[in-house]
Amino acid sequence: MKKIEEVDVIAQAMLEKKAQDVISLDLTRIGTAVADKFVICNADSTTQVVGISDYVEEQMEKLCDRSVVRKQGRENAFWIILDYTDIVVHIFKTDQRLFYRLEDLWADAVKTTYTE
Repeated sequence: MKKIEEVDVIAQAMLEKKAQDVISLDLTRIGTAVADKFVICNADSTTQVVGISDYVEEQMEKLCDRSVVRKQGRENAFWIILDYTDIVVHIFKTDQRLFYRLEDLWADAVKTTYTE
């Protein structure tokens, strides 16, 4: 399965769990990026952040046969990161996303917005 399709699987999984402001950033043209793609969303509660994270992992396993390589942030669920090496998933609690403004740090990336 191609990377763009995997990004779509992640974005769709987020939307199915009612994530807000789902976007992807294509970082391939940025030489200093740690991954090819970021997929970012937010939710209003830590329970929902964990639920989105779990569902993204489940869908990536099921549809793309990919397991997460590393994950961080589940213990407080303010910002969970799922690292698939070439794709890094960021699931924020809404106030944390507004504070860190990750998209602004990668403003040169090509941005795609996902809606239902």
